[in-house]
Amino acid sequence: MKKIQWVAILMMVLAVPLAGAADPSYQVSVSQFVEHPALDAVLKGFQDYLADEGIKAVYTVHNAQANMATAGQIGTQIMGEKPDLILAIATPTAQAVAQALKKAPHMHATPFLFTAITNPVAAGLVKDLKHPGGNISGVSDRLPLDQHMGMVRRFYPELKTLGVIYNAGEANSKSTLRGIQAIGQQKGFAVIEATVSKSSDVYQAAKSLVGRVDAVFIPTDNTVVSALESAVKVCTQAKLALFCADVDSVKRGAIAAMGFDYYKHGRQTGAMAQRIFNGARPGDMPVESQKELELHLNLASARQMGVNVPQTIVDSADKIYE
Repeated sequence: MKKIQWVAILMMVLAVPLAGAADPSYQVSVSQFVEHPALDAVLKGFQDYLADEGIKAVYTVHNAQANMATAGQIGTQIMGEKPDLILAIATPTAQAVAQALKKAPHMHATPFLFTAITNPVAAGLVKDLKHPGGNISGVSDRLPLDQHMGMVRRFYPELKTLGVIYNAGEANSKSTLRGIQAIGQQKGFAVIEATVSKSSDVYQAAKSLVGRVDAVFIPTDNTVVSALESAVKVCTQAKLALFCADVDSVKRGAIAAMGFDYYKHGRQTGAMAQRIFNGARPGDMPVESQKELELHLNLASARQMGVNVPQTIVDSADKIYE
């Protein structure tokens, strides 16, 4: 009888790790280029989606603080973490991870998702959006620039000069600038560039545009957006209209933006991760994009920058900050 009891106890003890093995936690290494509301929202959306789906994940989150050298170091560090999935948020970190993967043969089979990437092809991450190949895919936030420029021209129908502040070291921003210049040639307005290499350059870049442009546009440039308040300060003092491609920037002081909900962007990326955990190969998953745009409007900033907002724009806004 005692022997039977001991066998039963032993079976119960052995059953404990077996139950745990049936309910795994995935190790996810995250490389984020810089902290600002849009990129933070992407990560939150990704994490919330997996949690809502009952998928357990343990996250190791790295932030490069807008430093390319740091992004490279993080990429190498992630190779040593040997995660079940790598998530790269924004182009510079995705490029750094891709470079690190090339030098780490033991990681070539590790799924790699990028998100908040404007142009994955131009960034050298994939050769084909429909057939990424390898072990990489993700979600793009490529800007429908015609709609963004259309928004600016609703405020300034006679727009002649548009200033664009961007980091020339970000492939996405250079691609966006070329798109804006092409639209400018078609629509009859000139584009004046103001480049930065780090967040602390934003104030001076904005100052350089005062008196030279009718309005300023900031694309989804991580370096510039991380120091948006510097541009807002200059434009407020100079009574110069400031527009953005990032709707999270509107509550921080830009007059208006037509952009994505980056929290939804993160959830969409989380859905791709779920499919990967269920056995899908990233290289077989087409790069996705978020198509819905929202118009956010900051009437207080418009008043401070001396801009009269037509009622038709107010009526069409999805979100208004007074």
